[in-house]
Amino acid sequence: MSNNEQQLIESIQSLVPMIEENAAEAERGRKPVDSVMQAIEKTQAYRYFVPKKYDGFEFSLEGFMQLGMILGAADISTAWVVTFCMEHNWLIGLYNQEAQDHIFGKHPYIIAPGALAPRGVATPVEGGFRLTGQWQWGTGVMHANWVMVGALTEGADPPELCMYALPIEQAEIIDTWQMSGMAGTGSNDIAVKDAFVPGYLRQQLTDMRAGDSPGAAIHKTATYRMPMLPVLGLTAAAPAVGCAKKTIDLFKQSLLQRMVYGTQNKLSDRALAQSKLAHLTVRLNNTEQALVQIAREVTQWGESGEICPDIARAAFRVRIGHVVREARNIVRDVSEASGSSAHNLENPLQRALRDLETLSCHTVFDLDVSSEAYGRLLLGLNSNTPL
Repeated sequence: MSNNEQQLIESIQSLVPMIEENAAEAERGRKPVDSVMQAIEKTQAYRYFVPKKYDGFEFSLEGFMQLGMILGAADISTAWVVTFCMEHNWLIGLYNQEAQDHIFGKHPYIIAPGALAPRGVATPVEGGFRLTGQWQWGTGVMHANWVMVGALTEGADPPELCMYALPIEQAEIIDTWQMSGMAGTGSNDIAVKDAFVPGYLRQQLTDMRAGDSPGAAIHKTATYRMPMLPVLGLTAAAPAVGCAKKTIDLFKQSLLQRMVYGTQNKLSDRALAQSKLAHLTVRLNNTEQALVQIAREVTQWGESGEICPDIARAAFRVRIGHVVREARNIVRDVSEASGSSAHNLENPLQRALRDLETLSCHTVFDLDVSSEAYGRLLLGLNSNTPL
């Protein structure tokens, strides 16, 4: 890790008190707090994955995991938005050269949601496409200057699933984000109606999935040869692990303060409480190590210059899903061991529990889907997923 990368991580670390202080307000306001987002942007975090050619940093995936865990421990909703928007600059780095010149040539980063489900239709016209659709899960849209959305090309055979990038002015934000968990992300719907998108701001997702994207050929560095879906999964997993880590810290503090019911004895003096803390801490350490190890292996695929095969990408997705499931289970177990006070609305544990229950339902962590895909490949059957 370079000194500059470490300095950026330390800059984010210095904002933790501010982020924690505003976490409840983010939930009440149903979006990250403006002043917090402005402070994070001032650290230059969004240049983390921008190509050096465009005055970006091209920092490491492993360092990104550290940054995501730091943010996740402070406020997982804000962390989710920031890490996604950082990683979406990496996605633009996989685009063709004309697109990157157009976007990064104007500004060294974007802040954009990436709603990649094919909920739009793109009609070919001279010079590009007319795009119409409405997309859910627009993480980052409340502070965005661009949007990235998925659409199927009208009349294409076989179907073409592509990602389109367009300025936020061409989109409408639909207020739909009414959630019990991850409420502070502000992941409202995105609507686009008959917007013109130049052809170069469109990229087929199948050309980005395995490390052989147009951007990989342009930049010729490991950063843009990493497989897409594992990077997306890790982006979302790091805040979950950070949140689990924070709940164990809160549990430890509560043990030192709580009394055994009906006595004057501190809970921290009880062997069972001590044992629970020990088990939770080891589980968290194992989960964090698994997250970092996956990031290292994904980086190694980028460094190898080889195409990451379907079976390796499928295995990564299952492994990442297990990391998030364990992070969620740690938070569940901390809450259960913390007594009824954990569910007081002023206690950050109850928010962490609701957030992890919601986050773990994200499609990229669906172990039923991912394990089926991986199992098929282990049996020598064809893949049943496009990414």
